[in-house]
Amino acid sequence: MRYVHTMIRVTDLEASLDFWVGKVGMIETRRVDNEAGKFTLVFLAAPKDAASARETRAPELELTYNWGSDEVYKTGRSWGHLAYRVDDIYAVCQKLMDAGVTINRPPRDGYMAFFKSPDDVSVELIQEGEALPVAEPWASMPNVGSW
Repeated sequence: MRYVHTMIRVTDLEASLDFWVGKVGMIETRRVDNEAGKFTLVFLAAPKDAASARETRAPELELTYNWGSDEVYKTGRSWGHLAYRVDDIYAVCQKLMDAGVTINRPPRDGYMAFFKSPDDVSVELIQEGEALPVAEPWASMPNVGSW
């Protein structure tokens, strides 16, 4: 058995791509426009997974956009979250904040943080290896909203 992908429904494909690719730094590995089914699938990979994703189609995040749908998708809390390891959690959180993304659970411990996508999907960042030394402004930042 091998992990393949996680699919999330998105309500605005361009806003979602701006978020996942432009702000988070994911890489689009492939795209499927299905005229008959009236949907677009966009597959993304974390930079360190991009080569594998292009070759084996795993591991990926699949954005599913249903054309012309005005349905608002609700994400149940039981669904959980996506998680990605990062080389420098402080640098990634700062980059996200600079791009206007709210860090819901700051990396106060130098190891873990959470933020949400435009479609309310929780994303966890985990520091690669050992936690970074506790540092400001992160150590003093409060939680914001839910994650």
